[in-house]
Order: sequence, then C-alpha cells, then structure tokens
Amino acid sequence: MENSSQITYFTLSAYAEMGGAKYLYFMIVLLLFIVIIFLNVVLITVICVERSLHEPMYYFLCSLATNGVYGSIGLFPAVLVNVLSDTHEISRVSCFVQIFILHTYGCGEFTNLAVMAYDRYVSICHPLNYHKMMSTVRVYGLIALTWVFSVGHFFVTITLTVRMQLCRQIMEKIYCVNYSIVKLACEDISALNTYGLISMIYTTFPQLFLIVYSYAKILRVCLKASKESQTKALNTCTSHIITLVNFSFGVFFELIQNRCDMSSVPHAVQIMLSVYFIIFPPLLNPIIYGVRTKSIKRRIQRKFLANTKTIPVA
Repeated sequence: MENSSQITYFTLSAYAEMGGAKYLYFMIVLLLFIVIIFLNVVLITVICVERSLHEPMYYFLCSLATNGVYGSIGLFPAVLVNVLSDTHEISRVSCFVQIFILHTYGCGEFTNLAVMAYDRYVSICHPLNYHKMMSTVRVYGLIALTWVFSVGHFFVTITLTVRMQLCRQIMEKIYCVNYSIVKLACEDISALNTYGLISMIYTTFPQLFLIVYSYAKILRVCLKASKESQTKALNTCTSHIITLVNFSFGVFFELIQNRCDMSSVPHAVQIMLSVYFIIFPPLLNPIIYGVRTKSIKRRIQRKFLANTKTIPVA
C-alpha cells in the first residue's frame, strides 16, 4: 500500500487521446480563455466605471462575472500546460488548489444566482421598498456572504480528502476533481461518499429554496398584474433564467459524469460535458446580460464607439 504522502503528482489520462491534434486544442483553449477573461473584464469595468449602474442588480452581476474569471483562472492555465505536455502530470499541491478553486467557483456561481433571484423578487414584488430592502450595506453583505459561504463550505471536504491515503495516481479527467481523488483512495470511501452527498444537499438546498421561493412569489404577482407589467417582469427575469438554466445543465452533466459509468459515451463528448460548467457560464453570462440588458448594452456601445471615434484616420 502506497502512502498518500509519497504521491507527489497525479496523471490526467484524458489527455492521452488527443494525439497530433494537441496544438489545435491548445489554440482553441487559449482563444476561449482570452475571450472569457475579456468579456467578463469588460462587463466588470463598465459596471464599476458607470455610476448609473451602481445598483444592486449590477453589483450582483459584477460579483457573478468576477466569479467567472476566478473559475477560469483555476482551469485554463493548467489545461494549456497539460495539452502541450508529454506526461500530462499535475503536482499534488496544484491539483488540490485547482480542486478548491473549481468547487468554490461552482458553489459561488449557484449562490450568486440565488441572490440575484432574490433581488429580482424584491424588485418586482416590493418595488416601493426596493432600495430600502436592498440597501448598499445589505448588498455588500450578501456579496460577502456569497464568497465566504462558497469558500467555507468546501474547507471541511477538501481537508478530509487531503488526509486520505491514496493507492493510485491516475485520473481519467483533464482537470482535478475531488471525487476523482476520493476514488483513488486505499481505504473504504463509503463514509466519505455519504458525507459528500450530505454536504452537496446542505450547500445547494438553501440556494434552491431561495430561487424557487423568489420565482413562486414573482409568478404569483405576475398572474394578478396587467399584461404590460407581466411583459416588464418577464424581460427583467429572462436573462437570469437563461443564465440559471445554462449553469444547471453544466452542473448536471458534471454530476452524471462523476457518479455514473460513462464508458459507453464517446471520449470527446465526455470531455465537452466535463468542462461545460466552467466554460459556458462565464463565456455566455456577459453576452446574455450585455445583449439583453439595455442599460449595459448602451454603455458598452457608447464606450466602444467613443474609443473608435478618437482613433485618428491615416
């Protein structure tokens, strides 16, 4: 039996099937990384610079975009290195850092979306008291709580994983996942599996309850409102609903991959499903809100058009 302290690196075997196309994959991953960082930084910058966007909804959107950048930094640099590597190895320390970042990103994304659902509920159901109920102090408190909860909830889980004795070091993934590490353990993992499921429930149920509660209240108000008010409420919530569904699909795919036998699924499909939750939400969120939210769209257009007009013509 090999002690976990003797395992200093892990091998990510999913890269082995890339063959001679690794340079193509490298360019695709690099392009995605650049686009994701660019789109989210533009969104964050516009919200921070434009005083007219200093409203609760946009602060929460800024937190969501920041979380997307955080998660992308946890995934893409390591993937870029391993795509070109001949050994596809990641050090033990780097692996656990990546696990921590990606898992806290996932929790942070869902918690941010839950807080944004509550914000929409207050905006639609209590419009006269909106600024009182969503004061600056409360908004900052909710954003801080989102990040503290995301980091705090996973601390116990990763501490238990780090202390496990591992007998193997090969993972059939392109990045490190906590459950993939657990499956490498020498010891019986049934107790840790049970804790993992319980942890998943208590870290997702509060957010799920808040989302369902918020939209149930919104639906109740809309059913009693005029057609014009219903249309306005729908336009207000559409971007959030699309973002929520997009992220939920990604999480569902990841859970299925970790808990079910995927040997019959083509390798390329497995890879795409495994990275969906970390690539597509931060890629599409700024596009969805940039296109559908008129106030953001106008200010982005104004800034880029203004910069274009200042460029001298030769």
